[in-house]
Amino acid sequence: MSLFVICIILSAALLHAVWNAIVKTAADRTTTLGLVAFGHVIPASIMIAVLPLPSMESFPYILISTVVHFGYYFMLGKAYQHGDLSVVYPIARGIVPALVALWAFLLVGESLPLQAWMGIMLIAFGIQLSSWKALRSGVDRAALFFALCTGFCISMYSVVDGIGVRLSNNTLSYWAWGAFLHLFIAGFVAVRKRAVLRELPLKVWGIGILGGLVSMIAYGLVLYAKNFAPLGAVSALRETSVIFAALIGFIFLREGNWIRRLGAAVLMAAGVALVGLSV
Repeated sequence: MSLFVICIILSAALLHAVWNAIVKTAADRTTTLGLVAFGHVIPASIMIAVLPLPSMESFPYILISTVVHFGYYFMLGKAYQHGDLSVVYPIARGIVPALVALWAFLLVGESLPLQAWMGIMLIAFGIQLSSWKALRSGVDRAALFFALCTGFCISMYSVVDGIGVRLSNNTLSYWAWGAFLHLFIAGFVAVRKRAVLRELPLKVWGIGILGGLVSMIAYGLVLYAKNFAPLGAVSALRETSVIFAALIGFIFLREGNWIRRLGAAVLMAAGVALVGLSV
């Protein structure tokens, strides 16, 4: 894997951690997730107006991804209702690399070398170490359940979009249509939370939509990378977002301690190096 692709994925990981922190710190997370979804729709509307259509073979994958993303937003919102960012995030993301590698092997025949699997294991261990104290002290059962469901959804749309974008013949168009169909997610939240939305200050609207723009850019970078690297490897590198989330939780939300998180960062950096050098 080239250094350029690795940098793209790591940039996406940082952006992903930022928008998750925005959701976690929101007073009404369901409403904020709806605004995040709407933040995808605004730029995507412009993009689909000027870009050519992706190939017809890719549209079923866009639709399936939209349905799975709906489940992802629902599970993520529920998880953050029951657990801290530094607990929910590592559980949800920690199971993803292995699941994506498994789905990619079963569905498209992608197999990773032993060195890449060793890197994935180091990244997964680093993810858990980043919040070891919180995990050891006990995790709320509801938070654990919804975090695991969130991770499962992430693994499913990661593979679906990885296959779809390769069939699309146009990464930008695939990205734009996937983002535009967040309209259904935003619309669902708007119907359920219409009274709340009418009372929201403009600042909250702006923060939520900004989170959506950050999220959209992050996923666009990942989609681009999936054209050039195995899906399991891309997913493993993307999950370094956990260490960024842990740092955000420590610095801004006062969650956890820096020594353990530094150790986790070292492990994850080693894992990134192993994955990057093996594929």
